[in-house]
Amino acid sequence: MHLGLPDPLTKPQFYTGVLAKRAAAWVFDVVLVGILCVIIVPFTVFTALLFFPFLMLVVGFIYRWFTIASKSSTWGMRLMGIELRDHDGLRLDSQSALMHTAGYSFSMAMAPLQLVSVLMMLLSDRKQGLTDHLLGTTAINKPVD
Repeated sequence: MHLGLPDPLTKPQFYTGVLAKRAAAWVFDVVLVGILCVIIVPFTVFTALLFFPFLMLVVGFIYRWFTIASKSSTWGMRLMGIELRDHDGLRLDSQSALMHTAGYSFSMAMAPLQLVSVLMMLLSDRKQGLTDHLLGTTAINKPVD
């Protein structure tokens, strides 16, 4: 039996503070990916410096996909106590994590899409970004299991 996502009107505790936590998690994740990329650079005989933004994109994609697929959240999200859920209220599986990561990466590559995504997070009841709206996912405060 699937219960779906918690209703923000009847269960606001699942959404309280999620936007700020999501922003803090994003900063943590970007810094972590940056550190990983700096560690990788010497192993490329420093040629990765010539395509560092692309390296960040690839490492970030792999990091997001695998961490979201394993526990429905990145390490930054785990630190902030939030996780992604699908439209049925379930944790994301590997395929959903891949699609969410692809949507996130595409929107990050297009500044207008990222602006739309941020505005959607600010204005929607469930604080869903563009990719979340398209996939039916959302970030919630991690429930006590």
